[in-house]
Amino acid sequence: MSTAVSAYSRKNPFPARLTKINPLTRGGSGKETMHFEVSLAGSGLAYEAGDSLGVFPTNDPSQVAAVLAAAGLSGDEHVESAGTTLREVLSHHVTLREPSRQMLAAILEKDPSTAFRLSELIDPEAKSVMDDWVDGREVVDILEMFPGAKFNAEELVKVLRKLQPRLYSIASSPKVHPEAVHLTVAVVRYELHGRKRQGVASTYLADRVDDQTFPVFIHSAKHFRPPENDSSPLIMVGPGTGIAPFRAFLQEREATGAKGKTWLFFGDRQRATDFLYEDELTGWCNKGVLHRLDTAFSRDQTDKVYVQNRMLENAGELWKWLEEGASFYVCGDASRMAKDVDQALHRIVGQAGGKSEQEAAAYVEEMKKSKRYRKDVY
Repeated sequence: MSTAVSAYSRKNPFPARLTKINPLTRGGSGKETMHFEVSLAGSGLAYEAGDSLGVFPTNDPSQVAAVLAAAGLSGDEHVESAGTTLREVLSHHVTLREPSRQMLAAILEKDPSTAFRLSELIDPEAKSVMDDWVDGREVVDILEMFPGAKFNAEELVKVLRKLQPRLYSIASSPKVHPEAVHLTVAVVRYELHGRKRQGVASTYLADRVDDQTFPVFIHSAKHFRPPENDSSPLIMVGPGTGIAPFRAFLQEREATGAKGKTWLFFGDRQRATDFLYEDELTGWCNKGVLHRLDTAFSRDQTDKVYVQNRMLENAGELWKWLEEGASFYVCGDASRMAKDVDQALHRIVGQAGGKSEQEAAAYVEEMKKSKRYRKDVY
């Protein structure tokens, strides 16, 4: 039996269209989280719950103009290595966000007077020093800080990093939406070093795609599929936009009539403004698709409460689910949340399970080996 393979891939992305944009956060929220629906009709692309959608963004024209002005270039210059104009390269092919070590080295070479400021930064032995200094700065900042280093179009392109696609966890099940994917996206906007900043891909989707097509591909995430046995219990920890794949899981379990119990830990800042997909989650609770929903809204009380706190408050019941064979899934921030959740899981296994620290670690490790503990973190 042969399976049709789509002609579209990361190397040959599909020109998709946005069919719906809805705000998920309400007025007064300190965040801007959006629900996007993307049509895959005619693409032949297939996906599974747990997969991600790759999006190739373009840079904001205002940012391109700022880089050109700082570099003293018009944008009409021909870049031979790319076979197109400098403006086109800056718009579609290179990142204007994180300056490269190569760029700083080129500035030092072009303007030796910068040595006292840059030599330490580009020292391979002092990577953390450069990372700290560059953090939050963009290409335009560097060009403005060192106006004595003049680049021509070819030289500028050579020292800029390639613009990479962004991966977004798919928030829909193909059993419910076979020719569309839903995304849950936090639109990034902030101010730093005296300049307004923004996420490249999130603002691309929110502000610049409109009714035009944009290039996408399916990124398979075999490590994050729903449990094969849909009769076993499922525990999901997905604060903020980490809710996305679990919305897909719940859609799928409703569509297939899965019998296993489900438990979701969701958190964000404030219930009144940041309870993403509240009506859907409440509806699944009423239908028995979602058996437990524990929420942690960190700023609704004096002491901040997070999903890991809710886990620890329910340690006995959570341990009972684990002993019944529950799978444990985590999606969201890797730097803090996922680590805190992992520590809480170890504590729960140790305390509620009556195990030593070493025994708890071995128990959690066995969960990973048997694919009962899965992460999709970023």
